[in-house]
Amino acid sequence: MKVAFLGLGAMGYPMAGHLKKAGLDVCVYNRTQKRAEQWVNKFSGQLAASPAEAAAHSDFVFACVGGDADLRAVTLGQNGAFAGMKPGAIFADHTSTSAKIARELSAYIEDTSLSIGFIDAPVSGGQSGAENGQLTIMCGGQQSDFERIKPVMAHYARLVTLMGGVGSGQLTKMVNQICIAGLLQALSEGIHFAQNAELDIDLVLDVISKGAAGSWQMDNRGTTMAQDSFDFGFAVDWMRKDLGNCLDEGFKNGSSLPVTALVDQFYATLQQLGNGRMDTSSLIRLLQKNGNPNYSDDLDARAGI
Repeated sequence: MKVAFLGLGAMGYPMAGHLKKAGLDVCVYNRTQKRAEQWVNKFSGQLAASPAEAAAHSDFVFACVGGDADLRAVTLGQNGAFAGMKPGAIFADHTSTSAKIARELSAYIEDTSLSIGFIDAPVSGGQSGAENGQLTIMCGGQQSDFERIKPVMAHYARLVTLMGGVGSGQLTKMVNQICIAGLLQALSEGIHFAQNAELDIDLVLDVISKGAAGSWQMDNRGTTMAQDSFDFGFAVDWMRKDLGNCLDEGFKNGSSLPVTALVDQFYATLQQLGNGRMDTSSLIRLLQKNGNPNYSDDLDARAGI
């Protein structure tokens, strides 16, 4: 089986690696060629000069890029993947994008009579999930395409689920990000409160994680948040992009998202303070005024706290 993987960032790099280690014939493309060369040196796959070249002769083509504009860049035009895909091949997008672009690309395939399938397949689980092959993938598309591609995605996922038609995967990922945003803000406030109360934070987290307050975020980020450690994980910049999609879609479908909108502004403040590349759990920095070199005098006003 031949597959192509477009985009070798923090997520795509290990995901493509899992496909190669599973014995598939993998051809990769990355906008920065040096990164693709590093991947080939590590996994012994093939390197392509364009998305179209990578997609040629591939049974499945995967993409994990930055956003809507990046996805258009690797799919459309004479050098895009769609131009190189053979009839019967399936394109799966692991990027967290708007639902609009998923529907747009699916419509393009239909309008141009391309005989290829399309699945929007955003992932959850972060970089560690990609590296450990334990991602959760939420898909939108046709059942027949999903059934064919599901076993391939399973090489880097613990759960692959069809949520509905095209766009449903992206909408489900938005629900995921809405929930995470609220959880991280609450966890930040809880840890901040515990520290000010001079409690043993490690003991507090151990105890409450066994009760109703327990969550993945608490288990995987609670201790590092208390230690002011954020040089890893899902970046604030990426979360703001995702929450922007959530708020845009919420406006369209009439959803009220007050907490999401508030936390989005907190993340905007972190970006203004130069923390855009830190993990999303760095929300707690907006609460820790004392001893925090990144806390500015006017932060209360800009963060709304």
